[in-house]
Amino acid sequence: MNRLFLSCAFVLSILVFSTLGAVAVAAPRADDAVDHSAPSYDMKAQALLDLQSMQKKFVDLANSLPADKLTWRPSADSRSFAEVLLHVAAERYGILGMMGAETPAGVDRKALEKSTTDRARIVDELNKSWDFTEKTIKGMTNAEFAKLLPQLGPQANAGDVVYILVADNHEHLGQSIAYARENGITPPWTIAAQKAAAEKKANQK
Repeated sequence: MNRLFLSCAFVLSILVFSTLGAVAVAAPRADDAVDHSAPSYDMKAQALLDLQSMQKKFVDLANSLPADKLTWRPSADSRSFAEVLLHVAAERYGILGMMGAETPAGVDRKALEKSTTDRARIVDELNKSWDFTEKTIKGMTNAEFAKLLPQLGPQANAGDVVYILVADNHEHLGQSIAYARENGITPPWTIAAQKAAAEKKANQK
């Protein structure tokens, strides 16, 4: 019994020592507590790049849709194709307005979503809202990205608003792609990628 007890105690002491040792190794030193390295992510540049890419896809998709599909909707209580695209334009004004950006004169963002089913006008609204978005974000300094917006939350800042806009555009781009696929329409950028892949394969033979 004593041998068993001593053996268990010995094993337990090794485990405790190993655990303490691991904790000691993992614990950061005082001079490592603050990360002094340069940031590896430029939110301003990345957000603009991402939003610009989505803007092109929204416009390309709008231009590739048959005219009769602009009023198509998956259900009576869902937005139509045209309404989704115009909603994207309206949301750009609305979301950036959360950090104080003023909607341009003459733009009624609340009425924009149902304002037209004309393709040319839809594309024009997408382009105007993108110009507003690009100008607004490009005009922000790094300090302005960190500007606190207590009305949105205790630690919310203007950078969070830009992040919300990027996420919102991604959401509606995915929605638009689903709409297209439901109608048997392949997005133009997918067609281009498939063509490039086929050409590359043919050149490799």
